[in-house]
Amino acid sequence: MTENVDVLLIGGGIMSATLGTFLQEVQPDWKIALFERLPEVAQESSNAWNNAGTGHSALCELNYMPEGPGGALDPAKAISINEQYQLSRQFWASLVQRGVLDEPTTFINSTPHMTFVHGEKDVDFLRRRYEVLKQQPLFAGIEYTEDSRVINKWAPLLTQKRLAGEPIAATRVETGTDVDFGALTVQLVENLRKGGADVRTNTEVRSLKQLSDGTWRVKYRRSVGQAPGEIRAKFVFVGAGGWALRLLQNSGIPEIKGYGCFPIGGQWLYTSDPKIVSQHKAKVYSQASVGAPPMSVPHLDTRVVDGEESVLFGPFATFSPKFLKNGSMWDIVRQVRPSNLGSMLKVGLTNFDLIKYLVTELSKNHHRKVESLREYVPTAKDDDWKLLQAGQRAQVMVGGKLQFGTEVINAEDGSIAGLLGASPGASTAVPIMLELMEKCFPEQFPGWKSTISELIPTYGQKLNGQPELAHETMVASADVLDLTEPAPFSQPSLTR
Repeated sequence: MTENVDVLLIGGGIMSATLGTFLQEVQPDWKIALFERLPEVAQESSNAWNNAGTGHSALCELNYMPEGPGGALDPAKAISINEQYQLSRQFWASLVQRGVLDEPTTFINSTPHMTFVHGEKDVDFLRRRYEVLKQQPLFAGIEYTEDSRVINKWAPLLTQKRLAGEPIAATRVETGTDVDFGALTVQLVENLRKGGADVRTNTEVRSLKQLSDGTWRVKYRRSVGQAPGEIRAKFVFVGAGGWALRLLQNSGIPEIKGYGCFPIGGQWLYTSDPKIVSQHKAKVYSQASVGAPPMSVPHLDTRVVDGEESVLFGPFATFSPKFLKNGSMWDIVRQVRPSNLGSMLKVGLTNFDLIKYLVTELSKNHHRKVESLREYVPTAKDDDWKLLQAGQRAQVMVGGKLQFGTEVINAEDGSIAGLLGASPGASTAVPIMLELMEKCFPEQFPGWKSTISELIPTYGQKLNGQPELAHETMVASADVLDLTEPAPFSQPSLTR
């Protein structure tokens, strides 16, 4: 017998969990099902060890504010990312207040965000970036210094035994966060289950076909020994990470034509040595190597997972033809279609810097990886750091270009949608899912806005142009989430 649901969520990650939570809040009478192919949810990109867990808000990530023609620096993208992250924080704070989420420290913790550079060129760039960002209310409290003594107070590992006279600089924002998106996803999915959603693990979707009435017939298979099944859904969301491309292609919607994915994996250097961990309480991002994708920007991160602190450095790019960490070696081949072959070939022919970067990264052994770490931690020793395999990312290829971001693909009738891409991803899951809801449910969305505004008080407003509201909003979410409260917007002084 074929089952029927209003909404089918494919993939047990932060995106499906966020969308399901919203829909359960705004439309509690809808029947929701969530299918995850692995034995547990949040085991791919949402898993804490598979992502940076930064709480991306552009406080420290240089790639969100690239240098333009003539050295111009435009803060628009950095402001946009920060605006989006504030929506996520407000949403999580509301869910904590409602008892949907557990104690905030189980998934989010205050961790200063820093940018650290060396060399005259990068120091000049960071100084100019600071001068622009300090004018923006959402970046209130940002500090800048070229003084090694100040940097030593902020993050001692960066300066110990560093050569004297080397030009270095850093910025710091104390109100940064570390987010365990795995724990957050697990809590959201558990609440979905409590609210009546049908959550099934070990359930892999095999095909999707739209029927004449507009609904989707979805065939799936379960663990060995169980019969395959079929379910019909009025709306389908494909939040399956790198597997989303294949499923959207299988659906036959014309909007997916021309899209391809380029898989990039990663590894971390990891330590839980208390002597090292106690000297580093920050997320420190730096400048990317030539050709490096944004997900491979080097960073030295404090991580809090299951209440325990550690320090990660990386990621170091790896290559696998898989689109998921638990994917197939044939993924990169099976995506090929006449509509995307030309675009993918063009990407391969025009991204020699990326290919060179990947070859260089793949040639690094453990010792050479630690040598890269010593650019940031001069005292690092090989034996103190272990290699940890991170997750797989499927970067979007379309129109002959490799895109570094997240992109929602939806059918014209709004009956199916999916998400492709990577960073900033999880940190901006809330605004991404709100945009999807507005596109796919145009008739219902106006009636949902009052509930959404209860969950996100500043929904529909831009905070950066309203300093007082920005400060009040960030303080309110910080109070609920037990985070460091921001200082009121002012013009910070330049520390030398």
